[in-house]
Amino acid sequence: MSRYDPASIEPKWQEAWEQAGTFRAKIVPGRPKYYVLEMFPYPSGRIHIGHVRNYTMGDVIARHRKANGFNVLHPMGFDAFGMPAENAAMASGGHPKDWTYGNIDTMVNQMKPLGFGLDWSRMFATCDPDYYGQQQALFLDFLEKGLVYRKNAVVNWDPVDMTVLANEQVIDGKGWRSGAPVERRELTQWFFRISDYSEELLGALDALDDWPAKVKLMQANWIGKSRGLQMAFGLIDGPEGHDRVEIYTTRPDTLMGASFVGISPDHPLARQLERDDPELAAFSAECRRMGTSEEEMEKAEKRGYDTGLTVRHPFDTAWELPVYVANFILMDYGTGAIFGCPAHDQRDLDFARKYDLPVKSVFVPAMGEEGTYILPEDGGPAYVPPKPETVRYVAGFAGEEAQTADEAIDAAIAFCEDNAVGRGVTRFRLRDWGLSRQRYWGCPIPVVHCDTCGVVPEKKENLPIELPYDEGGQPIDFSIPGNPLDRHPTWRDCACPKCGAPARRETDTMDTFVDSSWYFARFTAPHATTPTDLPAAEYWMNVDQYIGGIEHAILHLLYSRFFARGMQLTGHLPDKCIEPFDALFTQGMVTHAIYQTRDAAGRPVYHYPEDVTLRDGSAYLADGTEVEVIPSAKMSKSKNNVVDPVAIIGTYGADTARWFVLSDSPPERDVEWTAAGAEAAHKHLARVHRMAAEIAGSDAPSTNEDEPLLREMHKAIRDVTLGVESFGFNAAIARLYAFTNSLGKSRAGAEVKRQAARALAQLMAPMTPHLAEEMWQMLGGQGLVADADWPVADQAMLVEDSVTLPIQVNGKRRGEITVPADAPKEEVEKAVLAHEAVMRALDGGAPKKLIVVPGRIVNVVV
Repeated sequence: MSRYDPASIEPKWQEAWEQAGTFRAKIVPGRPKYYVLEMFPYPSGRIHIGHVRNYTMGDVIARHRKANGFNVLHPMGFDAFGMPAENAAMASGGHPKDWTYGNIDTMVNQMKPLGFGLDWSRMFATCDPDYYGQQQALFLDFLEKGLVYRKNAVVNWDPVDMTVLANEQVIDGKGWRSGAPVERRELTQWFFRISDYSEELLGALDALDDWPAKVKLMQANWIGKSRGLQMAFGLIDGPEGHDRVEIYTTRPDTLMGASFVGISPDHPLARQLERDDPELAAFSAECRRMGTSEEEMEKAEKRGYDTGLTVRHPFDTAWELPVYVANFILMDYGTGAIFGCPAHDQRDLDFARKYDLPVKSVFVPAMGEEGTYILPEDGGPAYVPPKPETVRYVAGFAGEEAQTADEAIDAAIAFCEDNAVGRGVTRFRLRDWGLSRQRYWGCPIPVVHCDTCGVVPEKKENLPIELPYDEGGQPIDFSIPGNPLDRHPTWRDCACPKCGAPARRETDTMDTFVDSSWYFARFTAPHATTPTDLPAAEYWMNVDQYIGGIEHAILHLLYSRFFARGMQLTGHLPDKCIEPFDALFTQGMVTHAIYQTRDAAGRPVYHYPEDVTLRDGSAYLADGTEVEVIPSAKMSKSKNNVVDPVAIIGTYGADTARWFVLSDSPPERDVEWTAAGAEAAHKHLARVHRMAAEIAGSDAPSTNEDEPLLREMHKAIRDVTLGVESFGFNAAIARLYAFTNSLGKSRAGAEVKRQAARALAQLMAPMTPHLAEEMWQMLGGQGLVADADWPVADQAMLVEDSVTLPIQVNGKRRGEITVPADAPKEEVEKAVLAHEAVMRALDGGAPKKLIVVPGRIVNVVV
């Protein structure tokens, strides 16, 4: 009997699938389609076990849908542009293109042995000119439809890397790569007009029934719809051209507690004042060296500069408020100006106390909820009640003194509108998407700058505008800070597409979020000479099941939803694709223990799992040094706790890795990889292989155990099907363990056992496809199990003729009885009272209680 040898089994069946074109997706009119997509990876160099889990989940769904008669599209590609490639070039002296494509080759070679049912013929990388050339065509179409525009904007500027940074790339006020303090700088940038879709993107979330509620909430909060008041404070003796300060507030009910007005250092009034005030200019310059993220603003010390100007309160012209330039106000949010109400905002309260400004409460806790409440003006913290708010107003207006916050806000807006000092406005937190990046390794923006014609779109027949590989025959020098495209005259200098005069190419490249915002559509026709092929998009779209990490819940998914709308508007997607992803699943991470010791200075020294021996509940190095164990930690190359799938495949096989990552916990939760768990999974698969071989060679006759095994088989089919279809992969695998045990213990005849074992192979095929093919062949299955129809449970075989009920006496299990499933309660009670253990407990007496829970349990109280 042959032993289980993944090293020979797995390549054999991968070759068989390749030769048969098993997973090559083709349009079949009239056949229902199913599009499965996992968020594609960045080519960092090597896959990790987290990739294995993510793509195995998608593969299970794709294989299961294929077995159920669907025409399945399951593609793979690489999100290949971005700073890491340039960083590698800076560090090694190589080229981002070589580094990226080398990593892609490595990752493909690591992924293929895992047996994923992918259509590799559709693979592309976003740095392929064929891909980003079509992205440039999309940009031009978006530009024509008014979805793209150019304006001056305040950005995070890294003065060392000489590039714009996204808020997420600013860490503690410093560039994520250079570590240099980030500055706020005004640059001319390209933007997508995503804010025009704020209401639509928000409202459409309600229709995404198969998206996780937490993801929809995160997107709703990011879009941030709010109703508030737009109004102006009259400026007293302001500079020429400035007679008012416009503000927008979502809490107009706190206007009676106003203490100051704050403006951004980039507010037009501040810009005007700093021309004649060197101290203000210095203060504003310091503010502009801060990051622009809300988190950065929140952490920074709240500082201000008193302009000496005052404004009139709109409700009392004798009430004047000082105007400060404040470092915590961004020009891009609202109007770039706020009024401060210290009593009800801790940030404003800290600011007021720092600059000795008045504090006045507008509301206090409702009667009976005061507790140990101390007024902010008496030294207490700002009172910010949780929503929904029921408070007691002590400084209201228009006759209102006791009301909920929502009622007070409505009353404040109505009062201001009635008195012509403001108007109710609905606003969104979502800002337009800045896509300009001052770097080389990205998609070039297809416009040129002409002194005569201005900004001119490139002609589509000239696309793609390819990135230059070298510079005048010499390698591009990435050690020089800044964008190499700015200093590449043979690429940068060109002819104007409109007038033919000398012009200059746009040297900014696109944010990499653009690359990943439409790749799902490109997979439907990856070799088309236009961004999409409409008949192919009509057939394959939408993505039926999208799978990826929760870390992409906001920006990637939001940008993709916007892009789908833009592509529809420009004729590249059919009307049905307004929302590109029908169902979304966010998986947990694969974690692993960290093993560390300390050096002489007390700094941690991290050790690879293979260098550590576990015994008696402790961990040791080869020299006997005990190792500190930090369990269930996120895998990190810097902490040496990353599990290499290549090593796992070499030791146990791909099916073991696939089985383990699916079996240990629900897929939305984290799973901890352990060597013991992997070994146990391998032993189980070896047992299944051995059983299949034994059953294949058996000629035992039929027995009275045939029917019980067939019933167990049909119950397993039902339960595993439910598990797979509900993403309960761990529950499906638990049921497969149980079915395997039943099959191993059964004394049914050979033919029935072969039937049950073939069903086991089919049920395991989405999780362990290579072993399943081997079993299928051994057991006489026709063709490939990958092409076989999914087994269907016979409902008649699921009906139980009898049921086994446990018996508890005074709360302790004392035995069990088997009775007909439809036995009346009286018959069950008679059987219980005749049970030996119950008779012994009663000792000739009668029970105090006899409780029968039909189909579940019997309780006897003695």
